[in-house]
Amino acid sequence: MLRPIIYKEWIKTKWCAVVSLSIMLLFTVYAFLVAGRAVDLRGAGHIWEVMVLRDAVFVDILKYVPLLIGISMGFFQYMPEIYRKSFKLTLHLPCSSFSLIMAMILYGTAVLTACFTVSISVMAVCFSELFPVELMERILLTSLPWFVAGVAAYVFTAWVVLEPAWKMRVINAVVSVLLLRLFFMGPAPEAYNSFIMWLVVFVVLSVSLVWLSVVRFKDGVQD
Repeated sequence: MLRPIIYKEWIKTKWCAVVSLSIMLLFTVYAFLVAGRAVDLRGAGHIWEVMVLRDAVFVDILKYVPLLIGISMGFFQYMPEIYRKSFKLTLHLPCSSFSLIMAMILYGTAVLTACFTVSISVMAVCFSELFPVELMERILLTSLPWFVAGVAAYVFTAWVVLEPAWKMRVINAVVSVLLLRLFFMGPAPEAYNSFIMWLVVFVVLSVSLVWLSVVRFKDGVQD
């Protein structure tokens, strides 16, 4: 039963997935070209010194891109059924509601993870041509919380969209914004190295919020 569900989710989000991957790659390549241009103009030694002494990482343009992609994926995946009021029919399919929702969330998370992994891989290959391994790893570790934030944004968007009461939607949205700020509070490169895994655990636990909205939806909660 879950295979048709995954296919249904793909039909809804395939263009969002393709566009998201294209945008992610576009910004990644642009960041690389900017860094390459800086190396050509100032020399590799000077740029490496700037990265070490002034905390430059050359990928700041990517900072909020995964966040916006995660939000977009959440809207494209869940909003159509809420708008057409067909989500209740989805919950009545011959499959437990919990398994159904988890499959939908895992699908969205898998698509985002694949998109972000491609971007990280391209980043690693491209920047390894400009910088030594230590500086390339510095860039990747600095950007990693931004990608985790993209998955978190997807989960929080599902939490907000699936909430049946508008007042609670507003509250959920405000809470989501405050929680997402946690991923962008460290200004220095590699500021999140010591607790990046805790952020991942936090995102996994946040999935329970989505199920809370689904339970309220099933119970017929309204404003």
